[in-house]
Amino acid sequence: MKAKQTLFTLALSALLFVSCKEERFIDQPGNLVPKTVDQDAGLPAITVNGARLHSEAFGHPDSPMIVAIHGGPGGDYRYLLNLKQLAEHGYRVVFYDQRGSGLSQRFPEKSYTALGAKAVDLMYDDLRGVIAHYRTSSSQKVFLLGYSWGGILAAGYAGKHPEAIQGLVVCEPGGLRWDDIMTFVSKSRSFNPWSESLNNASYLDQFTAGKEDQHDILDHKLALQSAKDEVTGEDNTTPGSFWRSGAVINTALFKVGRTYKPDFTKGLSRFSTPVLFLYSDQNKAYPPAWAQRISGAFPSADLFQVSGVGHTGIVKDKTTWQQVTLPKMLNYFKTR
Repeated sequence: MKAKQTLFTLALSALLFVSCKEERFIDQPGNLVPKTVDQDAGLPAITVNGARLHSEAFGHPDSPMIVAIHGGPGGDYRYLLNLKQLAEHGYRVVFYDQRGSGLSQRFPEKSYTALGAKAVDLMYDDLRGVIAHYRTSSSQKVFLLGYSWGGILAAGYAGKHPEAIQGLVVCEPGGLRWDDIMTFVSKSRSFNPWSESLNNASYLDQFTAGKEDQHDILDHKLALQSAKDEVTGEDNTTPGSFWRSGAVINTALFKVGRTYKPDFTKGLSRFSTPVLFLYSDQNKAYPPAWAQRISGAFPSADLFQVSGVGHTGIVKDKTTWQQVTLPKMLNYFKTR
């Protein structure tokens, strides 16, 4: 631990003192975490609903559209990029980092909390805007593929606009009612107070305390705290796991949730299209009984357990993706 603390101290000292002549500080864009699309014009981006979103699409523009919705709140779509292969099978695959997340534009916490319960509607409106941006005709099929928090958001959207999508795939949504969401969070994020990641984050506090809306510092700290989770089987220390965390939107949406307790099952009774519901066998917080409970909100759901992986491995693990998940998804989309 002392060796790691020494390493952090040297690294921070280099930024804070040695490079002062270059005016490189940890709270300046690009020094502590990657720049966002409004800071780096070279990143692929679209403007939707007043926000600049990191986004890209693969496949023929007129093909049936699959919109990939990442987890979080505050994650990004980097770990979902194996889904690009769906484009080779005749689909238009759309990725986007949600507002305040990944490499998308950041906003103050109050821009969310001031909306109250309608903060969730803002996320729905963004998703609707992404679909509208990439859709080339009213007859083009639209499928949603939501992962974790993205699965929650996708389910809520399906209940709100049941006629707007032709299929829905969800991968381990924690819960669709607020009490279930909080139960899942408590089970899946039982951090060890003496874990290496939290010790490192706590040690860094004396250098990078991070005030409200100091996005670079807060995003960096959130990434440290969520580096690895032995309960869910996630390991964000591996290459290609993520670009950047969104700490402010994560905090804001949980504040809104605790106050207003949003129900993401609202309207789902009108969504009669069968749903493909995927969950892993290595996520200790997602046993078959939990999958049955959460999927019960859908009028029709095909539950499928993916073996040998944890939470993100359903699509992130290349072998599992190629041999198990991809064939399962292709079969689902082809029957819609």
